[in-house]
Parts: sequence; C-alpha cells; structure tokens
Amino acid sequence: MAMTPEKKVKNAVVAILKEYGAYYFYPVTGGYGSSGVPDIVACHLGKFIGIECKAGKGKTTKLQDKNLEQIEASGGVAMVINEENIEEVRDVLISIDWLKNG
Repeated sequence: MAMTPEKKVKNAVVAILKEYGAYYFYPVTGGYGSSGVPDIVACHLGKFIGIECKAGKGKTTKLQDKNLEQIEASGGVAMVINEENIEEVRDVLISIDWLKNG
C-alpha cells in the first residue's frame, strides 16, 4: 500500500520527535475521541505540543484552528506542519531545550 503524502509528513515529524526524546501519540478521533484534535500530541521537557500535519497546500478546518488556538491560549505550542516546514518541529524542540536547560 502506498503511503499518503500526509503520512509522509507525520512520519518525518515523528522521526524528529524521537530524535529529541519527546513523548508523543496519535489521538483517536471519532467514536469516543474528539474531532479537531491535532494529528500528533507531544510533550517535550514539560511543554505541551499539538501538531496538525497537512500535505501540500492542505488547510486546517475551523475546528482544528479552534483546538490549536486553545492549545496556545493554555501555554502550549500549536503547529501546522507540511513538507515545506517540517524543520520547524526541530526548531521548537531546540527552543524548548534552550529554555529549560539554558
């Protein structure tokens, strides 16, 4: 089975999270889960991170935007990542490292 472009983005994000030892999971949506939750939920050195992965010029929905805004309003980091900006995940993790460890 061929890997979708969005799955490639998710895999690249997870590889970076693993490299920095961040905790992460893919939340379940539908059924008992909540809609609009980011594709990947992570925590690095105590900082909550919500990552919505998109392929190409994919756009977030209003519900996804609302969830990302709530994460930021609560002091977390909310990101929308695609093939063009995957390295922003690494930049955020490096920033968290620097803030925690100096």
